[in-house]
Amino acid sequence: MNKNLKNFTKGFVKENPVFVLLLGLCPTLGVTTSAINGLGMGLATTFVLVMSNLVVSVIKNFIPDKVRIPSFIVIIASFVTIVELLMQAYAPALFEQLGLFIPLIVVNCIVLGRAEAFASKNGIGASIVDGLGMGLGFAFALTILGGVRELLGSGAIFNIKLIPGDLMLVFVLAPGAFIALGYLIALSNKLNKSKK
Repeated sequence: MNKNLKNFTKGFVKENPVFVLLLGLCPTLGVTTSAINGLGMGLATTFVLVMSNLVVSVIKNFIPDKVRIPSFIVIIASFVTIVELLMQAYAPALFEQLGLFIPLIVVNCIVLGRAEAFASKNGIGASIVDGLGMGLGFAFALTILGGVRELLGSGAIFNIKLIPGDLMLVFVLAPGAFIALGYLIALSNKLNKSKK
């Protein structure tokens, strides 16, 4: 299999940030009250991942070791600011829903981890593909979790009512995030073991 394709697909299955690596759980549990929120947060994080991986890969040889991590954080913060301003301008309702979790992308261990572990050691193309794969894997996990919580909690998905009335309201609340995530992690582990 092509190396870039392998880097792209590992974020979905083998190294999914949420279901396998258990990274970025704060926004995962905090914003996934609906599929739209999960998708919005996932796509915002994907943009930051791809762009920061690109820039880190380009300037990696010019950054002294002593200031490597602070430099990565400044690069990531710049792209988070861009996402925040774009979302505020063009998707204000989603921006209101996601609130504080957008600026917290700066300290998301997925983004900083990929910049440090991958982009600082690989070429531009591979770093972009890695960021895209990990970001879309994160978006996939958040959308699935948000969809499950929304469907079980309110009988809707992407704000389209499928089942009349409210169902199990616990899934719209914080405990429902833990319950749904636990079952999805168990399902992911079972699927990963059956592929071996």
